[in-house]
Amino acid sequence: MDWDARPSGWIKSAGDARSNSDIDYGRVIHSASFRRLQGKTQILNLGDSDFYRTRLTHSLEVAQIAGGIVRQVRHDHPDHPVTVHLPDLAMIQAIGATHDLGHPPFGHGGEVALNFCMADHGGFEGNGQTLRILTKLEKFSDAHGADLTRRTLLGTLKYPASYAATAHPALRPRLLDAPSGLALIDREASKPPKCFMESEAAEVAWILAGLSDADRTAFVATDRTEAAALAEIAPRHRRTLHKSLDCSIMDTADDIAFGVHDLEDAAALGLVSATDWEMHVTPGACEGFFTWLGDRGRSRLGNDAYAALMGKLFGDASARKHAVSLLVGFFLHRCVIVQQDAFAEPLLRFRVAIDPAARALLDALKRLVYITVIRSPEVQHLEFKGQRMVVSVFEALASEPAAFLPRNTFRHYAASGGDRRVICDHVAGMTDMFLLKTYERLFSPRMGSVFDRI
Repeated sequence: MDWDARPSGWIKSAGDARSNSDIDYGRVIHSASFRRLQGKTQILNLGDSDFYRTRLTHSLEVAQIAGGIVRQVRHDHPDHPVTVHLPDLAMIQAIGATHDLGHPPFGHGGEVALNFCMADHGGFEGNGQTLRILTKLEKFSDAHGADLTRRTLLGTLKYPASYAATAHPALRPRLLDAPSGLALIDREASKPPKCFMESEAAEVAWILAGLSDADRTAFVATDRTEAAALAEIAPRHRRTLHKSLDCSIMDTADDIAFGVHDLEDAAALGLVSATDWEMHVTPGACEGFFTWLGDRGRSRLGNDAYAALMGKLFGDASARKHAVSLLVGFFLHRCVIVQQDAFAEPLLRFRVAIDPAARALLDALKRLVYITVIRSPEVQHLEFKGQRMVVSVFEALASEPAAFLPRNTFRHYAASGGDRRVICDHVAGMTDMFLLKTYERLFSPRMGSVFDRI
């Protein structure tokens, strides 16, 4: 495998001191898509506070944690065969920084909305949009987007199966059947499968081109056949089974950032209480963490470690930051190597995961954030509103593209032969505020001016 190959065939000049990973990292950090993440919701609505994390700061933290995982695995397993295949710092940080590029405005509400709007045109999925941005939409090359190396692109391919290979036909995006004066999206049915989109099938084929037939077939497999999926009483989309080594590192870092840092934001803003903690994170789930602290001779939590940890997390900012740092350190030190002997290619055979005892605590933290914050009425109201605005803007633009699309976007739309995916790309790339302003310009009688930039 030529993992340094680029889709365009471009090769750096002999006098260029940068590695190929350095070039990829630079292209990601300097991309317009990365900058837009500063204006996209992570969990909590932008504008409520300038303290908590956005998609941009979350992505920077994922990149940093992913680098920490690589260093820790290399330190803990110096003689393991995986060590020579670990990515360098620039590569894993590039992959970590890209992982949310494709997320649309208003988080998963926006994702559901765009999947609904694209139901007859190939669907929409945020991770799939990341691949589309990197291989087609960014501007570092004429026809290949950011033109990243094959290995970096493999690391960003979080779900290596297509929309058609994963989507359950019973979960086709639709409106709610219940009688209503409003046309409301069935949010459960309209959630997309985790996949790449058919529009990037050729790019995925190029990424996987050098693998053996056996490795490629196994890598793109899902958890069920189509027949098995159709026979299920409760339908769900099929799920991919495998990730590359680099993607597994990024995914683990993303889990840590979500479970720990989003909890930090929620606790600081009073959206999660000590009572919520006790309800969802048991002393048993924390046992491995306390043992790790004791083994390192750093336990400052006292005899009742569970109460002390809770006191730090829901105490003052300094104590909370100390507890958060300890939790991140614990998960980094509990990363293990998983080997899948069915694969010949080392980047598929080896993966990084968190050991089961530590995983139990991380899953509890993620569950706490999900149930208490993400599924709270306060957050769901805003997600619902954002979803409605995304649909309204999309349908308005699609109703008369020549009149409503920005001129440059319409030129792309016309050149594509009227491909609805161009409109989807335009809306998906909007920040929350740009989407809101576009909505107000189109639908609010007292908003908008002919002097506004579109």
